[in-house]
Amino acid sequence: MQGSVAYRSIQKRGLHIGLLPAMAAAVNGTTPLTLDHDLDVLPEAGRNLTAAQLADIVDDLAARLWAAGVRPDAHVVIHKKANADVWVLACAASRIGAVPVLLSPSLDALTVGALLQRVDRPNLLTDEHKLDALAELPLAELTREVIVVHGERTGAVSLSALAGAPRVKPVVRPIDEAAVITHTSGTTGVPKLVVHTPRTQGIRLKPQWRLLSLMRQRENVAIAIPFVHSRNVAAMALALLKEMPVLLMNESDPGTVAELLLENRPGLIEALPNSLMAWEGLAEDPRRPFASVKYFSSTFDAIHPRTMSRLLKSSDRPGALFFQIYGQSEVGPAVGRAYFRHSAHKANGRCVGWQMPLGSAKVRVVSRDGTRPTERNPGRIQVSWPGLAKTYFGEQDRYDSNREGDWWPTGDVGYFTRFGCLHMLDREVDMIPGVRSSLEVEDLVLDRMPELSELVVVHGPDAEAVPVLCTHGDRPLDLARWRTAVADFPQLADPVQIPEAELPRTGTLKVQRLALADRLKDRRETSREDGRT
Repeated sequence: MQGSVAYRSIQKRGLHIGLLPAMAAAVNGTTPLTLDHDLDVLPEAGRNLTAAQLADIVDDLAARLWAAGVRPDAHVVIHKKANADVWVLACAASRIGAVPVLLSPSLDALTVGALLQRVDRPNLLTDEHKLDALAELPLAELTREVIVVHGERTGAVSLSALAGAPRVKPVVRPIDEAAVITHTSGTTGVPKLVVHTPRTQGIRLKPQWRLLSLMRQRENVAIAIPFVHSRNVAAMALALLKEMPVLLMNESDPGTVAELLLENRPGLIEALPNSLMAWEGLAEDPRRPFASVKYFSSTFDAIHPRTMSRLLKSSDRPGALFFQIYGQSEVGPAVGRAYFRHSAHKANGRCVGWQMPLGSAKVRVVSRDGTRPTERNPGRIQVSWPGLAKTYFGEQDRYDSNREGDWWPTGDVGYFTRFGCLHMLDREVDMIPGVRSSLEVEDLVLDRMPELSELVVVHGPDAEAVPVLCTHGDRPLDLARWRTAVADFPQLADPVQIPEAELPRTGTLKVQRLALADRLKDRRETSREDGRT
């Protein structure tokens, strides 16, 4: 089977991740899949697999899940430490017609308990480490069954003990029913459970399939996306069907990442914006770990121009490009654009791209006050296409109240330039009076101060714009350099420096701005109380 034939089949019948490994093996069973870690569920499988071996592993694990009592239509919550087997187990559950629900390992026990309750007694597929972390939850009441991926645990079924279970025929779910459930970042509270169907998952492949089709040669691809993220589903499907050798990364430490890139020499890297930001210091590494990379790709969140420029300049490949695609879990890829080595440093970081070719998402900006959206009066960004998520699981009313007919409000504000480029200025809930765009301030100051590793402008206790910053190595801030860098922004309050490890982040490494703002308020209240005593 050719990859293009498989892709057309997906566009017709939907993307069923339970069938994807077998489909990839039919396209080319020798396509390599390299891991930077062992699979918790099958450590003996090793770190160097082929598409054919991956298909067999998924078939084996599907048989074990069936032997454990999982059946079609059942919900299987997968919550364990970060590992590629999260995606592999999701494929296995899908292969027998169950619905995998992927929960980030960074979620706390209270949040996991709330989500288990929302799913209404699912099967919980986990590991011993997470069972210890969830010890205070009444799992017997919240779940139908607890399954551990390896080892033995009282009261749980072990997949290890089910090795050799009879293989079962795949079960294909209806094209418009739930296929995979992921969750939002949870920056504003308990995450929402986002339902993806085979149809919506397949449609979301369209924009990047076209981009990959423009590549003149097959490249090794490094994927560094959380295994629970909806984008990982698309990234793995695209790479395997394009017969691209995959390096699937779990490591995030820059030193380890450099070694992996030097060893595997990818031509394409797809990673989260904050991961790339953490790695941009490798641009100065004399070994040049990014030298082989021709294509950098980052999706869902905007990325700082400084990061793009440094990465592109660290590549030795002629015509190196940085693809940015803006979207979110509910809408998939919405707009995109390419940046080039010699101009990325001059890019406006708020320009997130243009609408993509026919068949991709449609985007509009709706006025907030009845006047035309502009740079100084941004409107609400909305997206429409068949790739929109089907619903929020267990919260249909919430989903319906958000949706406006065929259009989904992203929660972001922005405007279209006269050239048709979408500029995203801020999340609406993060807008600060007197500040046109917090994200724009962050872009410009980060570019002026390379010693900063992170900068976030948030609501202060008195609604003022407070810059919270981190430096490389947590070195003290040079206040004179700071004052020079922010001279254009007199509306900013005095900076607050904190260790980078103390920044509250989501599972996709986004800074939780509301939580950070609450922390500033708590800090002030504590200072006041200390002053009274």
